[in-house]
Amino acid sequence: MVELKKFFSLVKRNTKCYFKDKLTFFMSMLTPLILLVLFVTFLRNVYISSFQGAFPEGFSVDSKLLDGITGAWLMSSILSVSAVTVAFCSNLIMVDDKINSTVTDFQVSPIKPITLTLSYFASNFFVTFSVMMGVMLIGHIYLAAVGWYISAGDFFMIIVDCVCGILFGTLLAGIIESFIKTQGALSAVATLVSSMYGFICGAYMPISSFSKGLQNILCCLPGTYSVGILRNHYMGGYLDAFVEAGVPSEAIEGIKKGFDVDIYVFDNKVPLGAMYGILLGFCALLLAAYVAIIFFKNTGRKKAKR
Repeated sequence: MVELKKFFSLVKRNTKCYFKDKLTFFMSMLTPLILLVLFVTFLRNVYISSFQGAFPEGFSVDSKLLDGITGAWLMSSILSVSAVTVAFCSNLIMVDDKINSTVTDFQVSPIKPITLTLSYFASNFFVTFSVMMGVMLIGHIYLAAVGWYISAGDFFMIIVDCVCGILFGTLLAGIIESFIKTQGALSAVATLVSSMYGFICGAYMPISSFSKGLQNILCCLPGTYSVGILRNHYMGGYLDAFVEAGVPSEAIEGIKKGFDVDIYVFDNKVPLGAMYGILLGFCALLLAAYVAIIFFKNTGRKKAKR
């Protein structure tokens, strides 16, 4: 019970430290907000033209449907990327504590190392979830304004998808940043993740637009399925509305494949359940690696004290 109180106190302290640093919080929100602004101001018509290109010649649908499905595609991209990039930013508290030697003070206090490590993980998860919900709120206000076709069931599953993505991002950030001890290395990793992750997971560009070989490689990465599950639940209601509007089934199948609602590995379609299995299975592997890192680091500290 005492250790649990220490855990919650540390989580509260880490969370307060994050939100107290206005610059760090602003940087976490910056990437998703920039993407949203770029879409609304410059890229919206490009995506609409891409969807229209899948329709038979002369066929058209309600502009609300087109505006909505393009916005839904973008939201699935933003949230899937943010689950990782925001996790890396919000986990800076752990790295800063190492750089400032704050973690040394914790280690000589009556706090178990496992409690300290788990407090960073829990705080990172909570902060990332909070930031993503803020981004989602802004995005959903836009979708409600242009065309809302997301059912209550899909909305609930979007939250579940975000939790799965955040779990993946938080574990990945915890493992990688546990080895970082300098501000320079921290900046390099944060820049690398922010600039590359959206491309290698198929969030910024559909995987179907890459070469066959690259498609198969990218479909072996777990981040691809974090994008895939969000695509399914964000775009499902709009695709159902396309069916009701009389859009030919061939065109709808083309949209599913062309915009990564359906993901194919070596020409085999990956079912939605399998997407969850791959993503959560990889999370389990990351968790095992995270626990092993904690164990070996604690063992090393004990030997050093002796």
